Amino acid sequence: MNYIVGDIGNSLIKISILNNKYEIKQIYNFETRKVFSKSIKEKFLKKIIKKKLYKKALFSSVVPKAYLEIKRYLSQNKFKVYEIKDLKIRKILKINVKNYNQLGSDRISNALGSVNYKNCIIIDFGTATTFDIIKNGFYEGGVISPGVRLSMMSLNQSTALLPILNLKNKQNTVGKNTQEALNAGFLWGYEGLINNIIKRISSKNRKNFKIILTGGYAKLFKKYIYKKSFIDQNITIKGIAAVLEKLL
Repeated sequence: MNYIVGDIGNSLIKISILNNKYEIKQIYNFETRKVFSKSIKEKFLKKIIKKKLYKKALFSSVVPKAYLEIKRYLSQNKFKVYEIKDLKIRKILKINVKNYNQLGSDRISNALGSVNYKNCIIIDFGTATTFDIIKNGFYEGGVISPGVRLSMMSLNQSTALLPILNLKNKQNTVGKNTQEALNAGFLWGYEGLINNIIKRISSKNRKNFKIILTGGYAKLFKKYIYKKSFIDQNITIKGIAAVLEKLL
């Protein structure tokens, strides 16, 4: 038996087929804004549901309208669809936050995907850049900062002359033209932001945290992080798979 799970983010939807051991077998990605189009349903969703699948599907979502659209489509095809916060997550993850309802499903999934690490910081380079903290096996909250791509687009839209930046992974000097100046600002700026947040979290908690990176800019910024880190682009899906296995 195969299973269907998915992560619905602000920019991207990732749908995965799991095998009977709850391991990732296939992954399909498409832009979130395109979920309402007929072509996406024909190209991706229709193709996926033709497979021999367990009739319960589980999603992590931070975009309610996109989730409802996928839920409607799958329900029409006799699937029972759940969002992870519909389930009793606290049974499998110890959560120490002030308001659970405000905690994003993607961040819960990331925490569950890091289950092999008792003390870690998960940095997710998504629409927002998030830092989630697992300490002594507890989810302890985290930090949310503007995403790299979102910041670049915002600067472009708010200025008359500054162009959209194609961020490059090398910057040896201050900018000698507008593109180089922007590249220096974003590359060095986020380098400082990331390392400062890691340093503060580690110092405050007096822990030597494992650093896990995921999301679009993980590979680019990995070499700028002072502490040893590694990339896991499927950590969110792994977390959702853990919920499916244990609670559905």
